[in-house]
Amino acid sequence: MCDMMRGLAQMEKQMMEQHGLTLNEAMVMCCIAGDTVSASHICEQTGLISSHGSKVIRRVEEKGYIVRILGEADKRQMLFSLTAAGKAMIKSLRETPIDVPEALQALIR
Repeated sequence: MCDMMRGLAQMEKQMMEQHGLTLNEAMVMCCIAGDTVSASHICEQTGLISSHGSKVIRRVEEKGYIVRILGEADKRQMLFSLTAAGKAMIKSLRETPIDVPEALQALIR
């Protein structure tokens, strides 16, 4: 378990250095990709609990990578979509390889 945690910490450090994003922030952005989705969809897809998901979504929004949109049918519903900067970041995430630490490679084999 400690090896896995160290491996995840190494990946997160690398993600922060390369893109200025945490792993959770990158997951949220990848989940949205080119769609307009709800916070509940983001949480379902990423496995984040709603309270933590809301915090991560807010941080990504503050960085200017996503925007909130009111639902058309239900104005209480908040939807999220990538901004132009968010689309550029997704492109960068896809083009920049992340080194998977040895401790995590053993888990995915």
